[in-house]
Amino acid sequence: MAAVLKTLGEIDLMDQANRIVHKVLNAVGERMIPGVKTRELDRLAERIIREAGGVPAFLNYRGYPATLCISVNDVIVHGIPGDVPLEEGDIVGIDCGVFYKGYCGDAARTFAVGKVDEKAERLLRVTEEALNLAVAQVRPGARLQDIGYTVQRHAESNGYSVVREFTGHGIGTALHEDPQVPNFGIPGKGPKLKPGMVLAIEPMVNAGASGIKMDPDGWTARTEDGSLSAHFEFSVAVTASGARVLGTDRV
Repeated sequence: MAAVLKTLGEIDLMDQANRIVHKVLNAVGERMIPGVKTRELDRLAERIIREAGGVPAFLNYRGYPATLCISVNDVIVHGIPGDVPLEEGDIVGIDCGVFYKGYCGDAARTFAVGKVDEKAERLLRVTEEALNLAVAQVRPGARLQDIGYTVQRHAESNGYSVVREFTGHGIGTALHEDPQVPNFGIPGKGPKLKPGMVLAIEPMVNAGASGIKMDPDGWTARTEDGSLSAHFEFSVAVTASGARVLGTDRV
């Protein structure tokens, strides 16, 4: 199915939704200290979202039980908040979605807890670089797979692998819309990007192999080999002049 094109007014509403998301990510990042429990971070996020007039997009989505997805160390995505305290040296992926006035925002960052080792620090840096490089591909006339190819090339050239089972996605009045946005691809292939498309671009990069395994809870996805994984995400609108990173002042 084709992507749903948004008007400038709809994109402005999505920008507002994403500003709430980034407010949450900033606040949670400030609380990312040894000893904090992930359930406490989840409660903080829900409070911020509701006080801003938003609704948590993940809570009860297909039965998901929390406001945030909180993924620690070898967890790739969809980690469920709980009562295990974070430890110095952990890396923690925070994925947040918000509905505001009927439109959805979605973004993620991976944070360091205290001081992390050089390997973890490098993984975070390279994954965030991959996201920024992917955003730079977003412009009218570019091809969808240019985005994934850029992520894949940067990750693999640094000795990492990209997760293939989970992808980015279109976003709008629903959390997940067409098209899927894989983190791999062939340059010059896929649908052409058009003004009005809004894509959640989200590199998921493993320090080891790309394989995954699922926890019995049916949500938590881990690296098959136990290696670290990092996750960064922006919601990005295609405009006539290029990419607009929603929820930020980047144009």
